[in-house]
Amino acid sequence: MFFFKKPSRVGLSVADAVQQAANGGLLLIDVREHGEVQSTGKAKGALHIPLMRLRDMADRRHPDFHPLLTDAGPIAVYCASGGRSAHAESILRGLGFDPVHNIGGLGHWVQAGGALERG
Repeated sequence: MFFFKKPSRVGLSVADAVQQAANGGLLLIDVREHGEVQSTGKAKGALHIPLMRLRDMADRRHPDFHPLLTDAGPIAVYCASGGRSAHAESILRGLGFDPVHNIGGLGHWVQAGGALERG
C-alpha cells in the first residue's frame, strides 16, 4: 500500500487572487525593484515592498515595519516571474504571516484579468 503526503498548503490561483483583491479580501505585495514598478506599473491596489526591504518592513519588531501589515489577513506576493516572490513567501511565513501565496509574476496577474496602476 502506498501513502501519499497531502499538500500542507492549498494554493491560490491567480484568477482567485484577482477576485479576492478586488473584493478587499487579499493584500497584494509587489516585491519587484522600484525601477520595474516605474516602468510597468503594478497590480491595482498592491503594496510595493522591494524584496530587499521585505524582511525589515514585515517584521513587527523593526522600526520600518509597514503599518498595512499590522492586521494583514491573506497575502499574495508577486514579482516579475515568480522567483523573488517565492523567496518573499518564505520570508513572510517565517515572520508568522499566514496564509501567504506566491501568485508568480505580474504577467500572470494581467493574463488572469487583473488591472494595473501607475504611481
